[in-house]
Amino acid sequence: MNAPVQIDLDRRESAPTPSDLDITVRDERFNRNTTPNRWWAGEPFGTAWHNALSATFPRGEAFFIEAVKAHREGAGPKLDAEIRAFVRQEINHTREHIAFNKLAESHGYDIKTIDKRVEEMLALTKDRPAIVNLAATLALEHYTAMMAHEFLANPKHFDKADPEVRAMWKWHAIEEVEHKGVAFDTWNHATQGWTPWRRWKVRNLMMLIVSVNFLRNRWQDSLNLLAQDGITGSKARLGLLRYLLWSPGVLRRIFPAWLAYFKPGFHPWDHDDRALIRKFEGEFSDALMPAE
Repeated sequence: MNAPVQIDLDRRESAPTPSDLDITVRDERFNRNTTPNRWWAGEPFGTAWHNALSATFPRGEAFFIEAVKAHREGAGPKLDAEIRAFVRQEINHTREHIAFNKLAESHGYDIKTIDKRVEEMLALTKDRPAIVNLAATLALEHYTAMMAHEFLANPKHFDKADPEVRAMWKWHAIEEVEHKGVAFDTWNHATQGWTPWRRWKVRNLMMLIVSVNFLRNRWQDSLNLLAQDGITGSKARLGLLRYLLWSPGVLRRIFPAWLAYFKPGFHPWDHDDRALIRKFEGEFSDALMPAE
């Protein structure tokens, strides 16, 4: 009889973040001039979905910064440097999405209601243990990395978008791919005294909670924004479903990457997709990652 196989829930002693990874802070600015309100080339469902995402970023990314910074003490030189670069990138993302959200508001979209709800939800995290906020950041950073990969890998997402808006989302996506392991490595550092089972259980339970809240809230926000365009009822729901699950189908396409998060020993850099960064580096003057 074969001996029972023991599954190592945390099989790596060290994270597989590439040793030659450089996190480049690209200080770009976008959307300071007028842009068509349906910047998705007149397509309302992509417009609503991305406006809803952008509305959450200023407060959400400030939350990510604080969650990661709270656990940087004792980090090694490499991780400490990556946390510093992560913070600088996220600060720039916050600034640019504030500008983008103002642009959306200038065309009549109610972005402040979404921002207010995010503020109220984040207020509930103030008294939680800091490690719980880091676990939530871990899950949400995986969402941003999954969508960033998909946006860069599949040109259908932006091929007909307003050029300046397209450039902003690609810039943001590049940096999300680049720093996708920072929160995870910070988590591994902060929980190094935990058992593998506890570490695996907490991060996966948090991913399930985050997934329910993320999808429910972005769905409702998108429907509310569509209603502001006069699109309601089954037309709104079916159109948004088609956009998210069929063409271009961002949620359908990221599902395998979402599922991979639950693997024992998972790490975001199990899949090295830096080639996507090099693919688009020419669009930004200071995207300096050298091509191989």
